[in-house]
Amino acid sequence: MTETLLVPPAVVPKSGPLLALDDVSMVFQTRKGLFRGGTVTAVSGVSLVVAHGETLALVGESGSGKTTVGRISIRLLQPTSGRVLFDGQDISQVPEEQLGWLRKRAAIVFQDPFSSLNPYMTVSDLVAEPLVIDGVNDVDARRAQVRAALEAVDLTPIERFVHAYPTSMSGGQRQRVGIARALIRNPDYIVADEPVSMVDASSRVEILDLLNGLQRDHGVAFLYITHDIASARHFADHIAVMHLGSIVETGSAPQIIDQPVHPYTRALIAAVPEPDPANRFRRRATEPWQDAPGAAIHPGCPHGGSIDEPAVLLEVSGQPGHTVACHLEPARAR
Repeated sequence: MTETLLVPPAVVPKSGPLLALDDVSMVFQTRKGLFRGGTVTAVSGVSLVVAHGETLALVGESGSGKTTVGRISIRLLQPTSGRVLFDGQDISQVPEEQLGWLRKRAAIVFQDPFSSLNPYMTVSDLVAEPLVIDGVNDVDARRAQVRAALEAVDLTPIERFVHAYPTSMSGGQRQRVGIARALIRNPDYIVADEPVSMVDASSRVEILDLLNGLQRDHGVAFLYITHDIASARHFADHIAVMHLGSIVETGSAPQIIDQPVHPYTRALIAAVPEPDPANRFRRRATEPWQDAPGAAIHPGCPHGGSIDEPAVLLEVSGQPGHTVACHLEPARAR
């Protein structure tokens, strides 16, 4: 009988979200010269919810703070302010030595499959390492779980990969090793940080389909971090659009893709490559988005003008669960 790594989630009450970020901010200290220092605000007042067994896509351009939010959500980074609730427990200020339970329930798949895997370890050792850390000393038990994990991510025949080194594998195969490593503890929640951005095009759909299957069959929740809003439509249940460290629009995937409200969201959708040459010239050109006082996207905002008060997330009229941080659009929608 084939060993099974993943089992359906236990039947337990799930009245609240699996993960909730409440007004989370992250400020990094920087150094300018020998004696002068400064600060950089990477995340500002972010509130997000990830439900049990669902996928939230966090979408935005490079430098928007997406990866920082992902790492905060599993306490690889401790936020400067705000709360991070994992299954109702506030993990934002808990000492690292008390987070062993979280390390078993939450995992991360890193963006770069070439630098995130130790080239001097075999695939078997890489995937089994979390079990070694957990003190699973039974070699046969570890071997069985590794084989099941590799089978779950379609790295078959297993004999071909179990003793291989990452340097002999393609980018897509390496990313599957990273996913197997994340799955080995049967987590409830996985941060997938740009999991397909550094693999070839033929592997991207396969990996997203793999993650979709894991979510559907085993109840794993994902925070899918990406700059590609097109892929978010096919993988995510909900989408949060992030710009300059803040959330500017949230909603279900159909709401965000089919009825975008915020100008920045519209710009992201307009930037998706159009395979049909006839449609390429119909798209309205967008200006570069820049940081400035007032509205965060001014002067790139098509509404123009600077507004002193920061925008807050407001629900769009007639679209429950669809919120946008824009001074003008919510009022127009209402």
